[in-house]
Amino acid sequence: MTTEATLLTIIKDGRILLLRKAPGRFGEGKWNGVGGKTRPGETPEDCARRETLEETGLIVRSLTPHGTLRHYFGQTEEPDWTVHHFSASEYEGEPKESEEGELRWFPLDRIPYDQMWQDDIHWLPLQIEGRRFQGRVYFNSDGSKMLRHTIDVEG
Repeated sequence: MTTEATLLTIIKDGRILLLRKAPGRFGEGKWNGVGGKTRPGETPEDCARRETLEETGLIVRSLTPHGTLRHYFGQTEEPDWTVHHFSASEYEGEPKESEEGELRWFPLDRIPYDQMWQDDIHWLPLQIEGRRFQGRVYFNSDGSKMLRHTIDVEG
């Protein structure tokens, strides 16, 4: 069964807000945007807003949808995760850490791709540029190695 989730990046003033997942969390130790699993009956947009508030304390004003990536771990038949990608640049509040992990602003020219999921370097620049995309990413079963990917840019 596929898990539906969202991932949101906050990009403002030439910087991006990333979260390093806490020990025991999925993706622990990796920097990424904020997000999580959708709840029953919840739209991806509502999930992205809720997860951003829970993980950062920020209320995002408007979301820009960028597309969907399907992630496969150790198999190729059905995606393990379908992740809806969004960005936002307008928000209310100040970032505050949660039990999900450490928050940090990074200049856009110093994103720590070597400390992120291996596929991030292939889609995050597109998201920063405001592009839309669809894709599939295949990892080994424990997610430690990306085996292959396809990302199609729309428009």
